[in-house]
Amino acid sequence: MIVVSFFFFIYILAILIFIIGFDKVPEFKSKNTDPKTGFTVIIPFRNEAQHLPNLIKSIRKIDYPSNLVEYIFVDDESTDNSIQILHNQISQLGLDKSKIAISIIKNCRSSNSPKKDAITTALNTAKNNWIVTTDADCILPEKWLLTFDNYIQQNDCNMIVAPVTYKATSHFLHQFQVLDFLSLQASTVSGFGLKNPFLCNGANLAYRKKIFTKVNGFENNNSIASGDDIFLFEKFLKDDKHGVHYLKSNDVLVQTSPLNSISEVVQQRIRWASKTANYTLNFGKLIGTIVLLGNGSIAILPVLIFFKIIPISLVFFYFLTKLLFDYFLIQKIGKCYQQKFSFIDYLKSSLVYPYFSIYIFTMSVFNSYQWKERTFKK
Repeated sequence: MIVVSFFFFIYILAILIFIIGFDKVPEFKSKNTDPKTGFTVIIPFRNEAQHLPNLIKSIRKIDYPSNLVEYIFVDDESTDNSIQILHNQISQLGLDKSKIAISIIKNCRSSNSPKKDAITTALNTAKNNWIVTTDADCILPEKWLLTFDNYIQQNDCNMIVAPVTYKATSHFLHQFQVLDFLSLQASTVSGFGLKNPFLCNGANLAYRKKIFTKVNGFENNNSIASGDDIFLFEKFLKDDKHGVHYLKSNDVLVQTSPLNSISEVVQQRIRWASKTANYTLNFGKLIGTIVLLGNGSIAILPVLIFFKIIPISLVFFYFLTKLLFDYFLIQKIGKCYQQKFSFIDYLKSSLVYPYFSIYIFTMSVFNSYQWKERTFKK
């Protein structure tokens, strides 16, 4: 009981520190300046026929000078009609006749990581100094590149981490993913506020091409299927920690789609968790351990009740305390990025999540996972 209480209170302390850290990152305010930055937007895709039309429509609405941006779609051996859909959408929206530079290339596989190969393939032909990566199931905001440009003009930076959210329905599985993802986004912001960044998301990430080359890109971690974002992020931090910034702005908020089945969610989370053993950031490892043990301390409470090791009143105290502290942090990121969620769904997710997180951790240690109809070993 003493051990469980210790882990629990360490977890609560960490959440309290994260709440403070979140508020230390100011919201970015754009200025009325002329765009100057050249961007190459890289979008790897595999079997994304259902999502590509919405992505292309959002690209058409992006407000940025066409002479300063190019879009490179990298096909990673799609087996559906993604390429045909992509060509059709480009033609229907008149993008093939406009001045917007859009190209579709084939992925050149050279490692165990298809996505890293796709990004590297595109980088070999990229014309601009700033690279922006996103995913094919995303919807991009109108002022996305304008805000990136504005931030770059106002700040000396090499990499910009930007927010991602889910465009979800009220279905509980969707809401569960929303809340899980909000906690990751809140942790991302808080890490920057605490001067110890440890998370990012490749669905909304920008960096200088020359620094990518300087740190040798994905070299030394391309045997790991996932992690195209976090391992590069770690390299940029090691090269110049002060050059890695977080852009807290609704104008760069990228939306992505939640998954529609429990098995897909499990496989995705196992993929995310499988790379944690290779992290080099000690602060990130520490936080991951605290979160796992904190959830474990909650998950084991029913066992302690059964054996009459702990009174039910104390169990309620622990659960309600965790519920409230987590809620304060998640509410902050939800309010910041206008992501609504119901308290009932939050309550239900809080009951499920401790067991879900332990299951995902266990599976990530011992099992392979599925990703884009492919199997990847640990």
